[in-house]
Amino acid sequence: MVSSSRQPADVGQPPRRLIVGITGATGVIYGVRLLQLLRDLPGVETHLMISDAGVLNLHQELDMRRKQVEALAHVVHNVRDVGAAIASGSFQSEGMIIAPCSMKTLASVANGLSDNLIARAADVVLKERRRLVLMVRETPFNLAHLRNMTSVTEMGGIIFPPLPGFYHRPQSIAEMVDHTLGRVLDLFAIQHTLTPRWQGMKAD
Repeated sequence: MVSSSRQPADVGQPPRRLIVGITGATGVIYGVRLLQLLRDLPGVETHLMISDAGVLNLHQELDMRRKQVEALAHVVHNVRDVGAAIASGSFQSEGMIIAPCSMKTLASVANGLSDNLIARAADVVLKERRRLVLMVRETPFNLAHLRNMTSVTEMGGIIFPPLPGFYHRPQSIAEMVDHTLGRVLDLFAIQHTLTPRWQGMKAD
């Protein structure tokens, strides 16, 4: 199933496509906020997949339903549709962000299982040498988690645990989330004003 709810802003050139996966780890706020930030950027087109466990966490953590989140994306893909356009290397994209990324999804990506469309799309991004960012969420890590993160890193992926910074003195959860997502957008050279740039340590 592929459904298109909105069209990206027309800037006279092909859109920059970003694939977004939301899986069953805590921290679905990162995926939802990412979609909110990207939806109105000119020339950006988002392709979204949500796993079944991700849907459960949307309800548990944000009191949101699948359809509410899907409405934030330009294109929605069924996580079971491994024949979707994004499952092919011929699909042109800037890359993919899995926010949050469960340990199960991490393991699938690390071992090339392609057992659902999220893992397959990530596999395609890696094989085509595009940017893959996994916002992995678990604590503490066991040895299997660490080895899987090493494997993905060796394949060219970026492991990005959503760990908040405090040097900018955030006043809310929303500020912490935006600061982290600002760093993620930096990895794709997407301009933003989510958080002040570091200017160095304060003088006494």
